[in-house]
Amino acid sequence: MPLLLKKVDPARGARWVRDAFALFARRPLAFTMLFVVFLFAALVMSLVPVIGGVLQMMSLPLLSLGFMIAGQSALLDGAVKPAQFVEPLRGDPGRRRALLVLCALYGVLAVALLVACDLLSDGAMERLQVLMSSPDTPQAEVAALLAEPGLQSAVILGLVGGAVLSVPFWHAPALVHWGAQGVGQALFSSTLAVWRCKGAFTVYSLTWAAVIAVFGIVTALVFGFLGLGNVGTLLALPAGLMFSTVFYVSLLFTFNDSFGGAQGRDTTIDSDLA
Repeated sequence: MPLLLKKVDPARGARWVRDAFALFARRPLAFTMLFVVFLFAALVMSLVPVIGGVLQMMSLPLLSLGFMIAGQSALLDGAVKPAQFVEPLRGDPGRRRALLVLCALYGVLAVALLVACDLLSDGAMERLQVLMSSPDTPQAEVAALLAEPGLQSAVILGLVGGAVLSVPFWHAPALVHWGAQGVGQALFSSTLAVWRCKGAFTVYSLTWAAVIAVFGIVTALVFGFLGLGNVGTLLALPAGLMFSTVFYVSLLFTFNDSFGGAQGRDTTIDSDLA
């Protein structure tokens, strides 16, 4: 059955997040290790001189598609494994070529956006990263840097530019892999799908913001009440890892609802997960 562009009810956006947590709960270790493997690979790529940053950005479409393939496999009680990141590259040459072009295009555009933000901030973003990496940095120094107009403008540019860039690439890798679409068609179809489902994506974004905010507030209150504030801080890293992993798991549900399911197969969550 071919992929069909569908319009999604706005309330479905919250369901995407809920279903992602439910699917993650089926294979928490497998999905987490999938993300850890990618982080390690990204670290290795960052060591490549000159083009390391571009390679990192180029790998992000493969990260999203790999998680969608793994999620689809988990829905059908199949395996979740790192080899699914490179599975799309083992297909027919036409799809592989289109996917590699998508990766290259995304990498160049993402790096260009980062460079533009750095130039706009006059290097303040890089200085902020250095300050934040040091535990002994005075808060007053960080606050002074955050108050710089150039940095604020760069942050706005990064957020808006990143959001705009994500729209055409949101579904594009999956449309190439499962829909056999070309680069231009995949980018157009993804943009059209996100626009048609903008209500659902707005609810989806707000749900994620609410989940993270509630987690932060509850964690701070509970451990603050117990006098274990440092423990709450230590939870930030594993919580961030979990939320990042579940986010990538959720991409499959945004695609399935927007296009009728990966490879036309039944990809609905079982009633016990709903």
